[in-house]
Amino acid sequence: MAVDTHELKERLLQSDHEYRDLAARHHELEQRLHDLENRHFLTEPEQLEESQIKKQKLRLKDRMEDILRHHVPV
Repeated sequence: MAVDTHELKERLLQSDHEYRDLAARHHELEQRLHDLENRHFLTEPEQLEESQIKKQKLRLKDRMEDILRHHVPV
């Protein structure tokens, strides 16, 4: 049985508090990263922040995928 991951993600956003919080934080980081990427020049602290944001986003995405896999029917 094929699983509609988009539908499952939407359901989790409505029903799973942790997943919703992770998605919100991921979105916030995405916006900040977008702001940094639109600059012509990044200071050294901004370059460090950009690197840290990318790592944080990956950790959040990994945790979200773990939750998603846990809810996929076998």
